[in-house]
Amino acid sequence: MAETLEYKRGQTIIEAGSAMTSLGLVISGRVAAVYPGGAMMLERGDVVGITEVVNEVHFLGYKAVTETAVIPYPYSNLENLEELMSQHMDFARVSLCSMFKQITGLLGQCQISEIHTNDLFRKIGKDISFYGDICRKLRIKAKEIEGVSQLDTYLIEESSDAWLADYYAGLCKLYQSENGKTITADIPVTMGMFRKGSLDARKAYQLLDNYYSFRQEMGNIYFKPEGNDLYDILTETFFRLKPGSDDIPELRAVITRVGESFFDEAGLDEPAYQKRLSDFDEKADRLMESEAAVTSETEEEIDVPDILTDSVDKIIDFTGSTSEDVLNFKAHIMDLRNAEDPESIDDDISDLRKAVTREFYEVYKAVFFRSLQFKPPLPVLMFLYFGYADEVLAGRKYTAYLANLALKLEGFSGSGVYTFYDWLKEIFCGRKDPSRDDFDTDYTDMIHKLRVQNKIDAVEEKDRLSDGYARVSFELDNFFRSADKVTYGRITTFCPVFMEKTCIKDPSGMFVDRDVIQEALDKIKAVDYTVFYRESLDQKHLNVMGKETIHLEYLPDFILMPNMGTRAVMWQEIEGKVRNSPSRMAISVFHAEDIQGTMIRLAGDFRWEMCKRVQGARWNDVTEHSLTSEYFDYVQFYRKNRDLSPEIKEKIRSALQRAKNSYKEMFIRDYIVWILYEGNASPRLNRVARQIIYNYCPFDSERSAKNRTNPIYTELIDRGEIKRAQKLHRLEQMMKKLKNSGQEIPETLRDEIDYISGNV
Repeated sequence: MAETLEYKRGQTIIEAGSAMTSLGLVISGRVAAVYPGGAMMLERGDVVGITEVVNEVHFLGYKAVTETAVIPYPYSNLENLEELMSQHMDFARVSLCSMFKQITGLLGQCQISEIHTNDLFRKIGKDISFYGDICRKLRIKAKEIEGVSQLDTYLIEESSDAWLADYYAGLCKLYQSENGKTITADIPVTMGMFRKGSLDARKAYQLLDNYYSFRQEMGNIYFKPEGNDLYDILTETFFRLKPGSDDIPELRAVITRVGESFFDEAGLDEPAYQKRLSDFDEKADRLMESEAAVTSETEEEIDVPDILTDSVDKIIDFTGSTSEDVLNFKAHIMDLRNAEDPESIDDDISDLRKAVTREFYEVYKAVFFRSLQFKPPLPVLMFLYFGYADEVLAGRKYTAYLANLALKLEGFSGSGVYTFYDWLKEIFCGRKDPSRDDFDTDYTDMIHKLRVQNKIDAVEEKDRLSDGYARVSFELDNFFRSADKVTYGRITTFCPVFMEKTCIKDPSGMFVDRDVIQEALDKIKAVDYTVFYRESLDQKHLNVMGKETIHLEYLPDFILMPNMGTRAVMWQEIEGKVRNSPSRMAISVFHAEDIQGTMIRLAGDFRWEMCKRVQGARWNDVTEHSLTSEYFDYVQFYRKNRDLSPEIKEKIRSALQRAKNSYKEMFIRDYIVWILYEGNASPRLNRVARQIIYNYCPFDSERSAKNRTNPIYTELIDRGEIKRAQKLHRLEQMMKKLKNSGQEIPETLRDEIDYISGNV
């Protein structure tokens, strides 16, 4: 072991790409581990380079953030590392804990970087579309924007595994415990941890590098060193607008946002970059003369009602409860106030989040049941709708926004979209059944199981089935706890309380209302119009329709979870055991991801699970033709498929790897491509996948006619039209027979003809 090395603030400790020659134990100061697009902090007790031991060179760079002291340990290869760890067990344990902590940090940054990258990708599409709209208004030809068609979306197709961060955070705690000493002493296990951890760290780094590279590509569309880029195009268009045009404020806001967003990614010379921005601002200000620049309201100007002062006290008082968890809730909320980083994975903050989470659900249950008897005041409503608990944690700006929004949500729920608070009221009143638990057991089955086990009698079984309090408790203890965490997305740092410091974006632009969901559903149904239809018998007209099946549409129920999150979950495809019932999907009330992409993913998930529900045990039996069985057979035996070229087979192999060898996940990804591209006659899938999905997710008549002009779809659609014509012929003959005999023609028969025709 060499002497301690001292580094001054800002000094480079290790450059990325340099050879792996040593590890370094930080004994004082702070070190930035630099990755593409960001850095994470290493502190006393962390080991520099420990995540890179399977590499010959460092993929991370390390810089001293403060005056720093590091003890170097020589390193050349894994054999050398094994010898080092065998001789220094304490260092081995410290190294493992540091590695686990760093991997958890990298994985957390992957999730944030993915959100940021996808957000920028959506914005560039909206900006280009907005530019095109203005050009049409001005009746000028839109300029071609260089680089857009060359964007390599492959870089952002893969995501990090959400469970992996929890895994490493758990390992960190295990090795920090007393048992950690015993486990570390097992050298083969210790070395296995180093190997596995380093591979996962490198994969996380590669994802970060991919996201950053993609952001650089987008940055170079907006800004090029020589100009003649999208920023130039937008600013030139701004000065072509007439004074007083309604488009001026919006276009200037876009230009301002672009200027604030892309410097890091564009890789430009800062003085030249800033000069371009200031030149536009000065010229625009002169042109607009007395019009003030659009600025956002500062926090000091925001008026927070007095009723929201000491919100957590008002929430606890409303419960009327004296339970320990409820009373401790305030103390832990105060501790969260003082936390510099509420999402830190340090033990004390992690334990605090767990305590707040446990207490939150107990408070929520008490508040809800109390709200059935007394009208909840504004802070309590905000708690029920959004997970709001404290005006300081939420921040003045967001507190005011949540208060205004909560007052508007009375009567909001219905027609398939529910705030979680209103959803619970539906269950309490018996209009909706409780959701299944994590073991796919619904409330009725759970009560029946208690009856079979003689834990309750028949009378009590009947009473519990209709007991609103018991029904809601089942929902709160099962669905709420799981779905709230899943929709939040960042599982390792999950905390259900609304906090300004954990907000990914401004919630005012992320609220999920009925119009947002309906618009997204309409875009899906425009391509896959049959997605939410179920096959059924016409029970009201069996004497006429007999065993002729009809199709009925059951749109999903969307439950808006009280959090700001990045995920959504298709919780169950039917209610109870009734096939002809709405599916159930959960999504954050403030959804940070692209809502359209999220909804398409949910629809694909529903397609798969609904087919499995209908097919039962034979869902993957190709002799029983179905979406899941044919797709399963296609992926399982793609190597032997003579309709696929070697290049296509290699792409399928790569796609399956990216889908973590999940056939369902691979289908969902293909379904997303089907909705976004194939439905608009833009081929992306191979011919086999396209054939399977078209057979079960066909286009309507209008889109079929439009896409038939593309030779790739002509044969596919023509075969589909032949099958459609055969079904229509049978139904039309039935209608003709009824008409000739003077019988009334059921409306369901007319609807079925429209459905088969693709005219719904």
